Amino acid sequence: MTLRLAIFDVDGTLVDSQATIVGCMRAAFEAEGLPPPSPEAVRRIVGLTLPLATAELLGEPDPVRAERLAERYKEAFFAARTRPDFEEPLFPGAREVLEVLAAEGWLLGVATGKAMRGLRAVLERHGLEGRFATLQTSDLHPSKPHPAMIRAALAETGCRPEHALMVGDTTFDILMAKAAGVAPIGVAWGNHPIPELEAAGAERILARFEELLDHVGARSAVPAVV
Repeated sequence: MTLRLAIFDVDGTLVDSQATIVGCMRAAFEAEGLPPPSPEAVRRIVGLTLPLATAELLGEPDPVRAERLAERYKEAFFAARTRPDFEEPLFPGAREVLEVLAAEGWLLGVATGKAMRGLRAVLERHGLEGRFATLQTSDLHPSKPHPAMIRAALAETGCRPEHALMVGDTTFDILMAKAAGVAPIGVAWGNHPIPELEAAGAERILARFEELLDHVGARSAVPAVV
């Protein structure tokens, strides 16, 4: 039996966390006495490891301040996560598609700019612990688009690159997938616009999560989510 592996990004792909990320980055910059970046600028850096993201938003070579901003972001995020109104929902169709792929023998994986602690919190919140065969995070590897995360996922699962795919919402995901030799699949509901995903080399852009099942020829189907 051929092993097949579907690897997913988290923020902007599986989970709608955009409002949280933008709000926490605003809080981090304000805590440093800096004007906050625009929501559009924050969306551009989602997927990078946190120190790289804050350095990019800072826009000047100041690694000490970038690291301090990263710590401020973590503080803001942990505070937000404890609020009773905290919500980062799964995107429509995500859970159902994961269930169908698993039922049809696909191995599932995650490659995310989150640290392992943050990823495990997300999986626990959505009842997805144990769903994924491999978890690759920013505290274990170089930042996307370096292919280390995907290469580690392939090694851990024993899957060959030609039998694997990466689903993500940013050009970092697409470039990482291409560098690792796996199929790059973009999504239309995330942080980077469709033309940029196409220019980066996305094999397909999903308008709805369920389209992934058609793309891989899954036999099962899930009801359309509207």
